[in-house]
Amino acid sequence: MEKVSVSLSQNMDYLNRILGVEQNFDVVHRTMSIGDKDACMYLIDGFCKDDLLQKILQYFMDMNAQDVPKDAAGLVKSYIPHIEVTTESDYSNILVSLLSGMFVLLVEGYEQAILIDTRTYPSRSVEEPAKDRALRGSKDGFVETIVFNTALIRRRIRSEKLRMELLNVGKSSHTDIVLCYMDDRVDKEYLNELRGKINSIQAEALTMNQESLAEAVYKRKWFNPFPKFKYTERPDTAAAQILEGNIVVLVDTSPSAMVIPTTIFDVIDEADDYYFPPITGTYLRLTRFLIALLTYLMTPTFLLLMNHPQLVPQGFEFIMLKETPNIPLLWQFLILELAIDGLKLAAISTPNMLSTPLSVMAALVLGEFSVNSGWFSAEVMLYMAFVAIANYTQANFELSYALKFMRILNLILTAIFGLYGYISGIGIFILSILLNRTVSHRSYVYPLIPFDSKKLADILFRKRMPGTIQNKRK
Repeated sequence: MEKVSVSLSQNMDYLNRILGVEQNFDVVHRTMSIGDKDACMYLIDGFCKDDLLQKILQYFMDMNAQDVPKDAAGLVKSYIPHIEVTTESDYSNILVSLLSGMFVLLVEGYEQAILIDTRTYPSRSVEEPAKDRALRGSKDGFVETIVFNTALIRRRIRSEKLRMELLNVGKSSHTDIVLCYMDDRVDKEYLNELRGKINSIQAEALTMNQESLAEAVYKRKWFNPFPKFKYTERPDTAAAQILEGNIVVLVDTSPSAMVIPTTIFDVIDEADDYYFPPITGTYLRLTRFLIALLTYLMTPTFLLLMNHPQLVPQGFEFIMLKETPNIPLLWQFLILELAIDGLKLAAISTPNMLSTPLSVMAALVLGEFSVNSGWFSAEVMLYMAFVAIANYTQANFELSYALKFMRILNLILTAIFGLYGYISGIGIFILSILLNRTVSHRSYVYPLIPFDSKKLADILFRKRMPGTIQNKRK
């Protein structure tokens, strides 16, 4: 049975069987009379607004027999006092709408079901995201309800050119996906390509939200760790990216937005750069660039100098190890890289009431005790502590782990091949960035390649905000 029948009993038998009404306590159905016609409503308990639904049902029950139209379209047009109402005859669409939270009404003699959008989803309040914090600026953030997220963007971009295009993915989950873009600034060719890829996804469900979508849309090369997407939980950042001509992808049940296409400079860019005066914003931006390079170069450079003391510059002899290490420096660095990630995972899983004891134990065990026991050198602990803390200057987790993987590779090459391994590691690092491409098949390091001096200056130096935001992407 693919279409709605004029027989209410047949429709009810079909829906009761498909929905498993007897087994599912939250699938609510109720029979009633609308004038002289029998009717039945179906809804998912917890998804409908009770007060609004009560008013609509009261209106139906007060109707007289002579007021009842002959078809569903007439009932919708003249007798349902609600804004979001439609009719549907295809059961596949009816079931998706019902399971999404819409109220379904079937009436005897009508060949169409009436869908009334009275749904409301359980959601937390709009608050500042825990990860994408800013010293200044707005303190609101995306939530798990997609309608709220689109409203936060609409509030910031009051333009008739803003498009919110709804797509649906997943044979079982039917996950809602929204493409947000400016119709007069977006790359139409890539937009059509992205839309086609999303529509062609053959998956049961997007279990991991944006990550599932990203892996389905872009078949990335696993050996290049640098991120192809930028994720943000800030509506102001998402709105700025839309105004620059990028596409923001929102996935229902996810409190973050995915920005595409993304270059390496977009990944490093942060909201605080724009909430401070130009000179302060420039300082913060350049500091973040410098620290990102230091987190990559610090430990491999130290390892190179310790293995080849003749390379230590004059006046910097104080960086030499004071004691002969019991464990080779390479293994010390690799063990600490693993230990730091272990502490991160432990901190995520630790209840709040136990976070302070965990911090104390980590400081004692990985600090003073590990040095006194002879496992680690004090200098190695110092440099790894800097790297661990400096990684948090990058809000993008994918970028921080890309730097981590490249750093470990350089450490291994330096330990094996010395100076040539160190140079080779840097070469691989540079080539991994230069040879990378955005998801729209363009340069990952624009405006460096192809070179655009004006755009590059805008990226490196924070200038006064112009009256209109120009599209900086090529």
